[in-house]
Amino acid sequence: MSVEKVAVITAGGSGMGAEAAKRLAQDGFKVAILSSSGKGEALATALGGIGVTGSNQSNDDLKRLVDTTMEKWGRIDALVNSAGHGPRAGITEITDEQWHTGLDVYLMNVIRPVRLVTPIMQAQKSGAIVNISTAWAFEPAAMFPTSAVFRAGLASYTKIYADTYAGDNIRMNNVLPGWIDSLPATEERRDMVPMKRYGTSAEIAATIAFLASEGAGYITGQNLKVDGGLTRSV
Repeated sequence: MSVEKVAVITAGGSGMGAEAAKRLAQDGFKVAILSSSGKGEALATALGGIGVTGSNQSNDDLKRLVDTTMEKWGRIDALVNSAGHGPRAGITEITDEQWHTGLDVYLMNVIRPVRLVTPIMQAQKSGAIVNISTAWAFEPAAMFPTSAVFRAGLASYTKIYADTYAGDNIRMNNVLPGWIDSLPATEERRDMVPMKRYGTSAEIAATIAFLASEGAGYITGQNLKVDGGLTRSV
């Protein structure tokens, strides 16, 4: 069975990933959601989609998600890569094991599913990939060391991918959230933001939906900051 638009969302059981799934469903996409908690399956059921319980650190789980999506709908028009939280410690206190975990959480979470969906999108001659990154990818903060390091790498990966597959009409962009309401709120952090508030997961989801839409059809290889002006000069 073929439908007009299909979106796959990884790490989509809660937070920004879940909000992205809801917004894309609202915009007319059929959604397939991967999450490790089982929440993605419940959300997908509520949205009339497909849910798979598994990890974006598992090639087998990701293949099961993609294969199930293709069996159900026969196409994948958008891929949204969300992530969990990686290790945090002083920059010289992070162990080798923790660095490897950070690599899995913040960079391989994109590379693995992209390998699977790229041939599908090439065959369609269309597709949009949106990765949730961080506002601190280019001006790193010591409080998020593994995130900043590997998402700087994600920015390079995204540019190379965009160069390689633009001719196939496949686009890849990163959304760079600042302080978002899925994180614990503090007055100190709020005061850091020129807009004097946290952003909402719904605002991030709206940005993702735009980048997945035809209206963003000439945008690829970009890193779009959604941070209330926090890193406006970086």
